[in-house]
Amino acid sequence: MTVPLTLRTPSHRADQPTAPDPQVLRAALDRLEDGGGTAPDRAGAEVLLHARGADLDRLLAVAGRLRDAGLAEAGRPGVITYSRKVFVPLTHLCQDRCHYCIFVQTPGKLAKAGISPYMEADAVLEVARQGAELGCKEALLTLGDRPENRWPVARKWLDDHGYASTLDYVGHMARLILDETGLLPHLNPGVMSWAELQRLKPVGPSMGMMLETTSTRLWTEKGEAHFGSPDKDPALRLRVIDDAGRSRIPFTTGVLLGIGENYAERVDSILALRDAHARHGHVQEVIVQNFRAKSATAMMGAADLETQEYAAAVAVARVLLGPGMRLQAPPNLTDAAELQLLVRAGIDDWGGVSPLTPDHVNPERPWPHIEDLARLTAEGGYTLRERLTAHPHYLRESRDGADWLDDRLRPRVLALSDDYGLARHDALLGPFPASLSAGFSPLSGRKNGEHPALNGEGRLGRLIGDVRAEPAGVDDAGWVELLGADGADLEELAALADQVRRERVGEAVTYAVNRNIDASLGLPPERVAELAAEAVALGATEVCAQGAPPVEAGPEGYLDLARAVKRGGPGLHLHAFRPAELADGAARAGLPLADWLTALREAGVDTVPGTGARILDDRIRDLLTGGTDIPSERWVELVTAAHTAGLRSTATIVYGHVESARDQVRHLRTLARVQDATGGFTELIPMPWLPSESPVPVPGARAATLRESRALHAVARLMLAGRIDHVQAAWTKLGMRGAQRMLAGGADDLGGVLLDGVIDPDAGPEQGRELTVADVTRLAAELGRPVRQRTTTYGQVG
Repeated sequence: MTVPLTLRTPSHRADQPTAPDPQVLRAALDRLEDGGGTAPDRAGAEVLLHARGADLDRLLAVAGRLRDAGLAEAGRPGVITYSRKVFVPLTHLCQDRCHYCIFVQTPGKLAKAGISPYMEADAVLEVARQGAELGCKEALLTLGDRPENRWPVARKWLDDHGYASTLDYVGHMARLILDETGLLPHLNPGVMSWAELQRLKPVGPSMGMMLETTSTRLWTEKGEAHFGSPDKDPALRLRVIDDAGRSRIPFTTGVLLGIGENYAERVDSILALRDAHARHGHVQEVIVQNFRAKSATAMMGAADLETQEYAAAVAVARVLLGPGMRLQAPPNLTDAAELQLLVRAGIDDWGGVSPLTPDHVNPERPWPHIEDLARLTAEGGYTLRERLTAHPHYLRESRDGADWLDDRLRPRVLALSDDYGLARHDALLGPFPASLSAGFSPLSGRKNGEHPALNGEGRLGRLIGDVRAEPAGVDDAGWVELLGADGADLEELAALADQVRRERVGEAVTYAVNRNIDASLGLPPERVAELAAEAVALGATEVCAQGAPPVEAGPEGYLDLARAVKRGGPGLHLHAFRPAELADGAARAGLPLADWLTALREAGVDTVPGTGARILDDRIRDLLTGGTDIPSERWVELVTAAHTAGLRSTATIVYGHVESARDQVRHLRTLARVQDATGGFTELIPMPWLPSESPVPVPGARAATLRESRALHAVARLMLAGRIDHVQAAWTKLGMRGAQRMLAGGADDLGGVLLDGVIDPDAGPEQGRELTVADVTRLAAELGRPVRQRTTTYGQVG
């Protein structure tokens, strides 16, 4: 049933502010011009959205100058880009009910038109092949959001064709397009979890999802544009955008203007995207899209966004996002005569334009011919150039070792790009099955189980030979040199680490089934017990609690949580409280550390996380935490005391920031000394430092590369063999593919799967990042290895 709407034109929205006094607007423009385009605050940006006429001209001039400065800084002065694409609508079914959408259809309408619930593979390939013949390099896969959640016919089609979900089908079609045509898929399937983003990254050089708006009002209030659409929850969509950043995926997003939002909500939406990009650096472009009313929709009587209002919004987006952001306006949603206004407003990208397929979301608005778009762009003083699905700077960084592209996909994408990162006009498309086909491991195209010969050749060959003969005989300088291994030397080092892993712990990739609880939330004991009981019902053997309970909970906050876990799940292993929290609890209780550790054990704590080690160097620890961390010596003292009290722990190292290879070796040596004294470490967990998760800015910090991660995991395995025999690949930090690479070079464990559950899925500090047993099995199977569920201390489950 269609929900009746109270339709409003842009000039009569009930909550739209009246235009400011002209002097207020001009003062805002003065500040913008005097500041050289420095981004205004929220209030100033909202005022600037009202610019019209001569005031709009002033705003456009500033936005245009910012765009030009950004293009010059990016090394492409005067170049506006587009992507030559085909539009592949995999399904028109959706679980949402957006009141302006004409793309989505009901099963009845599709059946009446003789259309399958999903595009069949042959039809997908036919469109892709025709596009390749016309010079397209992108296949835009667009579809409704999880239609199987709403429509039984969608669930049946997926079951009949052997797909677990719509997103599973998306992945298969993207791989088919890559294998058979060479087109690069840009995936736009709506809301995705962290794990789903990870699963799709090997077949998607870029992905996207419009934020549209941060207005919860449009989602929660009956009669508004997103009412009845579960996937249009702004918080959910912002989480997807953040998870794409954590997954290092070049991501396209944007705002949809004119659907009932007010000016303040427009500003909030743009700032939310700016903030997400500041955290992760992954937003490759922001689309500022104008509403166009569609016939046969609930909003068919709403007025289209007025052109000057739209241009002002584009210009404000430019000044808020700055010169470095790529800003897109779809060229088919604005009349050709008015496209120059958008160029003046600061756009530098037209998005995907197809010489073959229509815009299935806006079918009434045909694409401009690419030749006409080039002419219109030139009339504005700019040159039109073709790009690929991922924007140029992500490709340039990928050439230098950044992990924006899956390493199996990287060669194909880079083969289609020039040195700058734009599309090569002489690039040849065609089938590309070699690095993605079955029968090959995901490592350098080698067949499963194969490794390069350990023959001691190469720059570091002699040193690697020394490690193979007698690791204890290699001094710190030697290990430092090995941490710099690259190319063939790195492959040989990783192969030796993998061989030692096999000899020490066997072939199985191990994992634990667990859930996290954030103690700092101060959940009541009854809720903690419920979460523990749910974890048991879901098959967990462990609950991991991290963070300090609220200060007002006193020392009992620690003990109550432990007791509640054991009450809710009597058989659960409780892995809880980091070294700094052990010290905090003892201080709250006014007890000697040894007595406090005894109290924790009696309350139910079984082992403790050895996190917070970072790098055991006080200068570095101060830089990473702003001087709030416990000293290195204190960390060692606390962990040693825990081991002595019978509480075993993990060991950790956080790398890839401001430390040197020598600092890494010293850290590993310290862990080895503690292990020699106590035998209390169950495993080592190397974790790359992530800028987006840092509590403070760290000047001069770098981000760890895949090369550095592989070298560190290999060296850690070899240095600590016989002391700490289990090395974990931290999938929440490395991503699925990164963790898999570590498993092929010395690591043997994937850690916990981090169940969210349904009672309170936000109770864990890493909520939304959950690994399935199927994911673990797949990652191991691609390496030709079995899997085994383990206990926290590496015992056998069941």
